[in-house]
Amino acid sequence: MNTPDSGTFPLEAAPPAVPVKDRYVGLVIFGILTMLLGGLILLFILMMLFGVAAAAKTSHETMPLATLLPGMSLYGFLAVALVWLGIGSIMARRWARALLLIFSWCWLVVGVLTTVAMAVILPKILSEQFAGAGMKDAQGHPVVVPLGAVVTGMLMFFGLVFVLLPAIWTSFYQSRYVKATCERRNPVVCWTDACPLPVLGFSLWLAFSVPMLILMPLIGHGVFPFFGCFLQGVPGSLAWLVVAGLWAYSAWSLYHLDARGWWLILMGFIGFSLSSVVTYGRHDLMEVYQLMGYPQTQIDQMQKLGFLTGHNMQWLMGLCLLPMGLYLLCIKRFMHSGRET
Repeated sequence: MNTPDSGTFPLEAAPPAVPVKDRYVGLVIFGILTMLLGGLILLFILMMLFGVAAAAKTSHETMPLATLLPGMSLYGFLAVALVWLGIGSIMARRWARALLLIFSWCWLVVGVLTTVAMAVILPKILSEQFAGAGMKDAQGHPVVVPLGAVVTGMLMFFGLVFVLLPAIWTSFYQSRYVKATCERRNPVVCWTDACPLPVLGFSLWLAFSVPMLILMPLIGHGVFPFFGCFLQGVPGSLAWLVVAGLWAYSAWSLYHLDARGWWLILMGFIGFSLSSVVTYGRHDLMEVYQLMGYPQTQIDQMQKLGFLTGHNMQWLMGLCLLPMGLYLLCIKRFMHSGRET
């Protein structure tokens, strides 16, 4: 028998296991809501087509179908992906939880930036529209539109859709109880477990950018910003295809935590950033739209807004590229730390 005097002590009893809260009901509810969100995005495609048709009747200019491909492709992909992820959430699949967490974070970050941008440009856009509308009442007096109230209402809508909702999605799928529920109900290790989620998110972003880059020769007549000038036709198309190839290889390498892919995308990112900043420091974005074949009426409308003219695009590119570059530096540590879940 062990006693304190003998120099040995009995082993302490193991602490009781902390009960894990099951979140399967929540996974089902959020899965259904995610599927509904995918169906709602499908309506954006119809709204886009309706808007183009209405604009064509007003201006008597038809936007080329190629210019609609990026938006329609993006909305179509998002709709299908969200329905698929919603089904995965209902089935408590661990890959669905990982991908929905990545999607929610992207939704939140882009939503915050979009809401801030809208707060800056909405007053100018609406003032231009209301000033050109020339609305009058029955007596012929001009109607004063409460611009401040309209802007506030629209910003509240943006805050709801692009900030509050993604914050709720992020909070749910980031919960350790949700993670534990998926791992218990789907114990098989899947492909999303082979890569840290921050790296997986960047890898997927690169991979999903590849089809859009491949479409650029068709969408934009191969117009490619290249250190102060615009490549067009075959040279510009080849440049877009080269970037698509680099992005595809980097996405594959980052998923496998290969440092060569990280260095490649870093050099490509720096080169593309410098090329864009230098080019838009010398040229106006309206020149790009003209080279891409946009109707002159739409170019004139965008030019009236002013925020995409002059050197504003240069600053906008810098503000957009800076956070992405910082994120790329942050995930460098995973290239040497091995695979994490």
